[in-house]
Amino acid sequence: MRTRIIASLLFTATCITLPRIQAAPPAGSEKPPTREESEYFEKKIRPILVKNCYECHSGDVQKAKGHFVLDTREGLRAGGDSGPVIVPGQPDDSPLIEAIKYEGLEMPPKEKLSDELIQELTRWVEMGAPDPRVGKAAQVKNKIDLAEARKFWAFQPPHRSPPPASQATVWARTDLDRYIQSARDKKGLAVAPDADRQTLLRRITFDLTGLPPTPEEVDQFVNDTSDNALATVVDRLLASPRFGEKWGRHWLDVVRFGESTGKERNIPFRYAWRYRNYVIDALNADLPFDQFIVEQLAGDLLPADTDAERDRHLIATGFLAVGTKGVNIKDGDQFRYEVIDDQIDVTSRAFLGLTVACARCHDHKFDPIPISDYYALAGIFRSTDTHSGVKPGAKSATDRALLKLVQTGSTTTATSRKTTKELAGHAERQKEIEEINAKLTALRQQQRDMRKVARQQNNKKKKKPQVPAQPVADNGSANDLRKQVKELEDRLEKLEGAATPAGDFVMGVSDGKIQNSPLLNRGELKDKGEEVPRGVLTVLHNSFGKITPKQSGRLELAHWIASPDNPLTARVFVNRVWQHLFGEGLVASIDNFGALGEEPTHPELLDALALQFMNEGWSVKNVIRTIVLSRTYQMSSQHSAADFAIDPENHYYWRKERRRLEAEEIRDAVLAVAGALETDRPEGSPVLDLPNNQIKGGKGLGDLRKATNVRSVYLPIVRGNVPEMLAVFDAADPSLIIGKRDVTTVPTQALYLLNNSFMMKQAEQLAQRVLKPSGLNLEARIDLSYRLVLGRLPSPHEKSEVFQFLNDYQQSLEAAGTKGNLQLATWASFCQTLLASGEFRYVY
Repeated sequence: MRTRIIASLLFTATCITLPRIQAAPPAGSEKPPTREESEYFEKKIRPILVKNCYECHSGDVQKAKGHFVLDTREGLRAGGDSGPVIVPGQPDDSPLIEAIKYEGLEMPPKEKLSDELIQELTRWVEMGAPDPRVGKAAQVKNKIDLAEARKFWAFQPPHRSPPPASQATVWARTDLDRYIQSARDKKGLAVAPDADRQTLLRRITFDLTGLPPTPEEVDQFVNDTSDNALATVVDRLLASPRFGEKWGRHWLDVVRFGESTGKERNIPFRYAWRYRNYVIDALNADLPFDQFIVEQLAGDLLPADTDAERDRHLIATGFLAVGTKGVNIKDGDQFRYEVIDDQIDVTSRAFLGLTVACARCHDHKFDPIPISDYYALAGIFRSTDTHSGVKPGAKSATDRALLKLVQTGSTTTATSRKTTKELAGHAERQKEIEEINAKLTALRQQQRDMRKVARQQNNKKKKKPQVPAQPVADNGSANDLRKQVKELEDRLEKLEGAATPAGDFVMGVSDGKIQNSPLLNRGELKDKGEEVPRGVLTVLHNSFGKITPKQSGRLELAHWIASPDNPLTARVFVNRVWQHLFGEGLVASIDNFGALGEEPTHPELLDALALQFMNEGWSVKNVIRTIVLSRTYQMSSQHSAADFAIDPENHYYWRKERRRLEAEEIRDAVLAVAGALETDRPEGSPVLDLPNNQIKGGKGLGDLRKATNVRSVYLPIVRGNVPEMLAVFDAADPSLIIGKRDVTTVPTQALYLLNNSFMMKQAEQLAQRVLKPSGLNLEARIDLSYRLVLGRLPSPHEKSEVFQFLNDYQQSLEAAGTKGNLQLATWASFCQTLLASGEFRYVY
């Protein structure tokens, strides 16, 4: 093992040359927060500080209590009269944590924070207290001026500007190129040459399908001299089922898809996979994006011609149900408002690029979103029942908290694996569950009756104190009832926590009791204000009609978001597409088009793409096709020191940035080149085989850790238990809304590629694939290995080094007396080195 690893490391360093990789400029003195850390701060920490601390510790440091302000990163780091309040990474040594725990100084002084909020702040300090705030505190609005607010660029309708003329008329092939070229000319930048055909095909195949091209596909494209050769390739890739699997994963990042509740008590979502499959199928079918929006927000309210269509619409509403759930919360109203907050957050950020959830406790500090707008939306979701399979305070999931599909009898692998004995046992459990529920219903009615009579007798006693009231039941009877209820509830929980066969269930939503939401002052249930009529954001009150009184308002909300008159929706989505194809959005803050977000680098281009997107029927495939057929996309990643000095961040696209493959792409590509990838969609999810109770690791993970060669998008995504390879290579945290993933380079990645049994197995299978064809000489096999893994032929220097390595390595095995197939072991070591190379993990 050690010999093989050392040989691989030496080979990687000396043989696989990467002349196209440009070293990154040196980082600043302090590591900036990752996007996930920034997300955590904005969603969890900033609201705590705003709600509980800003009143005394914000604004002018000279006027703040203790001369301590925490509305800026610098103020929080500096501390106040008593010195620094946080020691990043060390909560036990941080005075801030001591104060919120009331261990000496007590902050906030009026009321101690809840245990949950203390845990959030403690975890944040443990993370290093990442704080994305830069410079002075942003200007906080005192009063929202809607007329002035609507002048903000993102709230203005997209405007069509003619493509600007450019002196480099020969270079530009499309209007998109003309927008890019004009901005580049103004900066005095040159332009990189076009990418060679092998590089371009590898890039576009990964970008559209998440898989590498085969040697046959490379040959076909390289030898196709027709003018529409690339367009033919693009159309083939867009029509492939692999397209939806790749781009569906992008959307699943944004909508915080996960197959368990997460948080303190992690309970499985056994039917979340239905929503995952819906997303993939919708993208493969090129479902118009405006319809995609409506189905996810209000599919249950749409008409359907068939049962299959009705079920598809219902499954789509899983968008609102698959978020994290704090089942430790026992208070039903509190639980519901936490779910509502998640639904408002994902809806506003995914579709509108606005952080509406920041207005839960007060008017949004920076965007024109009053707290009343938040509760206008909250009323819509308060009138919605969420069927996620879990209930507040429950220790296990239950199918009774799910929706049932119209088409019954669907089978899954999980069902077929159950034995007759297991199915019979399930039927017995279900019968007992029904009996217990009937008994509980009767007992709870008895309890209500007893409380009602007791209240009546107490009222009589107050009116006529001289006549003692006769109790309907003594304390012993009441205690006996409570004991019976508790015993039955415990038994029910145990029965429902057991593994059950897959059924015709689905996570989703339906309209519930129609009601507005009161405005909760400071977000507190105990401090309810006046009711707020259901509605949408007043700053964007475009084409929004009245809500049907007998419905929640989700359908009207969905149509309002999906309206061509909404200035944000199309812009936000085409910006997401651009980011996936170029590495950075035209608006860099992918999930935030508000005041704290970035302004677009090319506003005219952003608007042109948004208008084209809507005018062409909201076709996702069409907008992708437009971008990848531009010359801007087809540039090489060749470095230029002169251009780098002017535009080091490549904001003006003087070259194509290289891109590290995402975690799923790396795993799928390893399987693909080894000839081991299973492209058929698996039925259901391994999560179906889990019991309904808490996932505690080890045996509780069941089939989740079993080896499988399916595409990575179909792997079980249980919160807190993301598959190892995906976690190592920066897969999205399924508990967060992730528009853009972090890309890290850490030692654990190299160790995984060189030591993990999965990589060793696939390297051996790749070696077998290279050695299998008869009639090939050594040189041809080296060529084949390079073409399979890197999509190109080796250079003469590389080929010479490989010859030497294979010879030396096999001799070293023979000298060591190694047993077995030494030729296979030698080639496996070489193949693993190719798979561990930087060139394999990047597209250029």
